[in-house]
Amino acid sequence: MKANISKLPSAIGENDRNIKNLDKAAQRILKAIKDQERIIIYGDTDVDGVTSVIILAETIKSLGGKISALYFPDRDIDGYGINETGLNVLKEHSPALLITVDFGVTNYKEVNLAKKMGFKVMIIDHHEVLGKLPKAEVIVDPKQKGDRYPFKGLSAAGVVFKLSECLFKDKMAGALKNNFLELTALSTIADMMPRESENRFFIEEGLASLKNSFRPGVKVFFDNEYFKDISDFSQKVFKILSILNVRDVKNGLPASFRLLTVSSVEEAEKIEVELLEKHRITREKIEKTVEEIEENSLKQKEPIIFDGKESFESALLSPAASILCQKYRKPTFLFRKMEKESQGTIRTPKDVNSLDLLKKCSKYLLSFGGHAQASGFRVKNKNIDNLKKCLIKNSK
Repeated sequence: MKANISKLPSAIGENDRNIKNLDKAAQRILKAIKDQERIIIYGDTDVDGVTSVIILAETIKSLGGKISALYFPDRDIDGYGINETGLNVLKEHSPALLITVDFGVTNYKEVNLAKKMGFKVMIIDHHEVLGKLPKAEVIVDPKQKGDRYPFKGLSAAGVVFKLSECLFKDKMAGALKNNFLELTALSTIADMMPRESENRFFIEEGLASLKNSFRPGVKVFFDNEYFKDISDFSQKVFKILSILNVRDVKNGLPASFRLLTVSSVEEAEKIEVELLEKHRITREKIEKTVEEIEENSLKQKEPIIFDGKESFESALLSPAASILCQKYRKPTFLFRKMEKESQGTIRTPKDVNSLDLLKKCSKYLLSFGGHAQASGFRVKNKNIDNLKKCLIKNSK
C-alpha cells in the first residue's frame, strides 16, 4: 500500500522548518553561493554518509554553487567523524564554509580546531546528542535539544533531503526529486532506520523509481545477470546495499560515491565488476573474523562480547558485530588496536542502549557516539581492561 503522502510533511514541505535550524542552514548555504564562498563537504564513508554528500553537493551545484573539496575520512587511519588529519588536508581551502554530514554532533574539539583554522562550520547529523553540542555556526539534528520536529528517525540523507527541499523551495525538478528520493531510500534502509512515518514515504517512493534511475551506477545493478537472478525486489535492494558498503577507496573517494556519481554505463560496469569481486572476498573475511572471535571470546561466558586486535580490519568489524550480536543476543564490542589507542564498533540487542552503556563508562573513553543499537568509540589502549570491566559491570 502506498504511503499517505498528504500526511507526510517531507512530501509537501509544509513543516520542514520545524526541524531546528533547517531554514537557518538553507539561508547560510544560499549566502555562501551568492557570495561565492568556498564550500567543503565532509562526510562519512558508509551508504548514508555518501548519499548525503551526493544529495547536498548536487543541490548546491544545481543552485549555482561550487564545491571546493569533498572529504571522506579513512576509518583505519583517521577514525570516525571529523578529525585532525582531515582538517589539515582541507586547511589549504580555508577560509570556507565546512559542512559535515552524518557526523559532527560529538566532535567538540575538532570543531574548535576547524574554527581556529578559519572554517565556518555547519553540522548536519542525525545521531544522538550527548548533552552539550559543538560550537558550530549551524547545527541541524532532529535529536538536539529544543527540536520540536515530531519524527526523530530520519537518516542523515533524510535530513539532507529535507534541507535540499528547503533550498529549492518549490523549484526542485520532478526527475531530480525522484533521484534524491532513490538515494534517501537506500540510506534509510542501509542505516536501519525505522520504517515508519516519513521513512515509509522515502522508501516506497524511492524504491519505486530505483529501477528507472538515470544514474549509470544504479542502472548497472538491474542490467547485471547476477542481480537478474534475484527475483525478490527487496532482496535485490539488500544485495545492492551490500555491494555499496564494500570498503574500497581510490583517490580519497569511497567506491559507493564513485559508482553513484559516475557519468557513463561503461565506467559504472567496471566499478561494479571490481566491487562484486571485493564483496566476495569481504564476505569470506567477515566469516573468518566471526569464527575467530567465537573461538576466543565466547569461552569466557561473559554478558558481553568484547574483542580487539591489531590484525582486525576496521571495515569488517561492523558487519561482524551485527552477526555476533544477532546470533548470541549479547552487546558486542569489537575494536582494532592501533599504536596508542583503539577504535571500535558496537551492536546491541533492542533492549540494550549502547549509548547508555558508554555514558556509564565514559571516563575510560576518548570519544563515542551513534545510535542506541549501533555506535562507535575510541579508547586509549591503557584503558581497555578498565573499559571492559565497566561494561561487564553495567551489562549484568
